[in-house]
Amino acid sequence: MPILSQSPTDPDFVQNPYAFYDRARAAGRVVYWQDYDLPCVFGFAAANQILRDRRFGREIPEDRRPPIAPHTAPFYALEAHSMLELEPPRHTRLRRLVLKAFTSRRIDALRPGIEALANDLIDAFPASGSFDLLTAYAQTIPVVTICRLLGVPETMQAQLLDWSHAMVAMYQAGRSRATEDAAARASTDFAAFMRAYIDERRKRPADDLLTSLIEAEESGEHLSTDELITTCILLLNAGHEATVHGIGNGVKTLLEQGGPRDWLAPDRLEGTIEELLRFDPPLHMFTRWAYDRVEVMGHVFEPGDEVGVMIAAAGRDPAIWDDPARFNPGRPAKPHLAFGVGLHFCVGAPLARLEMQVALPLLFERAPGLHLAEVPRYAGTYHFHGLSALPVAL
Repeated sequence: MPILSQSPTDPDFVQNPYAFYDRARAAGRVVYWQDYDLPCVFGFAAANQILRDRRFGREIPEDRRPPIAPHTAPFYALEAHSMLELEPPRHTRLRRLVLKAFTSRRIDALRPGIEALANDLIDAFPASGSFDLLTAYAQTIPVVTICRLLGVPETMQAQLLDWSHAMVAMYQAGRSRATEDAAARASTDFAAFMRAYIDERRKRPADDLLTSLIEAEESGEHLSTDELITTCILLLNAGHEATVHGIGNGVKTLLEQGGPRDWLAPDRLEGTIEELLRFDPPLHMFTRWAYDRVEVMGHVFEPGDEVGVMIAAAGRDPAIWDDPARFNPGRPAKPHLAFGVGLHFCVGAPLARLEMQVALPLLFERAPGLHLAEVPRYAGTYHFHGLSALPVAL
């Protein structure tokens, strides 16, 4: 197996990880990434195979689970009930119950509210000077939408964002004791808030997702309070982080092309959104554990082996896409892996797509003179891939 070294916190890599992905993909079908101490796959075929193969999964095998440090216990107490980290049968039960409440009808009903929110935010843009579109627009739309969806007060959005940022930092490269302490505090506070809010909704049901999650039933079973807490936190954390940077990276890409041209017209909008997600997705890496002996592209994974699945690299695979480093909304439609695939396909993908389909056309329609005020920089939060700010002017 070829061995490559690349620090995920190196400034050049943070700004452009795709050069390393190309080098790794050319080196072999399965490559050992020394800095992660992991075999990784960078091509589409291998990534697609592993994500679909039920002999791989997210749940850590019992004999590979490291002891949980006491100071991180609050964080991992929530993770223990996350369908993102579980396999069947627990994953199946949780996902079915969540999907009974998180319906396409409920998501579609959010469109008018997202449109009104986007218009209000655009109305508040400064008439002169530069401003950060990430905080003024891209960040607010997903977090307010999730608040409305769950029935949580919108006045909580700043606090929810603080908790979310602290918790998702546990997945980022370069995690420290300070990161872990902050995540534990956020987990404790977030869980306490959600527990009180769930108790309130049990007494006073409302027309919101939280009430629907409480009432969801599958073969006589309901979500436990701990499962409800973790599910709500997961929807906020995963949905917010992905959609904020889906919008931010998308706007950056379009502005770097000189504007959206006719790419956001109704008949081209869906293809443009999918190309943006392929071209520069907000999440770059998933990991999986092998549960059986499995051969992938000539490499044999033994039970208990972990593998890195490089979904952003898979989206730049020249074996699948012609000239993959070029943004081309007119290219033939092909599935990408930005939302995963298989058992763990992102449950919030329809909402993320809806938010991008509303936010991007409205932004460029209402602010046709929008342009970059300076070169935007990516934050050092790998394996997330999003901007630290998006400085623009009208």
